[in-house]
Amino acid sequence: MNNRYLSVDSVDKVFGTEPNTTRVLDKVNLTVEKGEYISIIGHSGCGKSTLLNIIAGLHTASSGYVILDGKEVNAPGPDRSLVFQNHSLLPWLTVYENVTLAVNKVFKNKKNATERKAWALKNLEMVGMSHALNRLPSEISGGMKQRVGIARALAMEPKLLLLDEPFGALDALTRAHLQDEVMRIQAELNNTVLMITHDVDEAVLLSDRIVMMTNGPEATIGEILDIRLPRPRDRIALADNPEYNHYRREVLRFLHEKQRKVAPLPKADKANPVPQASAKRA
Repeated sequence: MNNRYLSVDSVDKVFGTEPNTTRVLDKVNLTVEKGEYISIIGHSGCGKSTLLNIIAGLHTASSGYVILDGKEVNAPGPDRSLVFQNHSLLPWLTVYENVTLAVNKVFKNKKNATERKAWALKNLEMVGMSHALNRLPSEISGGMKQRVGIARALAMEPKLLLLDEPFGALDALTRAHLQDEVMRIQAELNNTVLMITHDVDEAVLLSDRIVMMTNGPEATIGEILDIRLPRPRDRIALADNPEYNHYRREVLRFLHEKQRKVAPLPKADKANPVPQASAKRA
């Protein structure tokens, strides 16, 4: 790529100490352009969240490095915002206070009190939460909590927005509404997004590229699929779109092949091993 806004270079991650170690990631290489929406998908245990946490600065790579906008990542920082599947809101603070807490921390020396208040309100308006400023997290729905979490992350003006299965705990209808909101916001802000998901349709709908991880341990990037669907995207119109369904099949094919490779062989097959050519096809 011409514009390496984010570079993940030969990243390994080993947990544990000798002799009981597990290599979770093995030589992961990825470059992301500014303004791209990238989804990372793979089976459970393939190191998706570990990779995201290394990029966030929450974990340190055992070897290799991460560069964001020309600076090496080795600790958490306000240039990266992370939204988890669990909303992570502080339960004793209101919707507005949860966002202003982050805004005051990041912009204490850059914006005055009036500007910080206006900025927090603008981001809550962006995710459709202006009507619930004084409510506590216990008084709003799961989808609304995630909207607040996204507003808080965006209010930090991060160079990179990291989403760790942000819609995974939501019902189907709420999930669809929030996906549409994220697409709208990303189109408006042109921000750079890296998202973990288990949902194939979500990955194809939202992404510019889908990064498919091999099974762990020693997981790495198996394939990267370019999604060349025009934006803005309409989920209803795409349902019968041949290109959309082609991308969907490609991701499912990859995931199915990886699942077959880790499935245990039946006892009869263990006694009579599969010929090498057949094993390769699986």
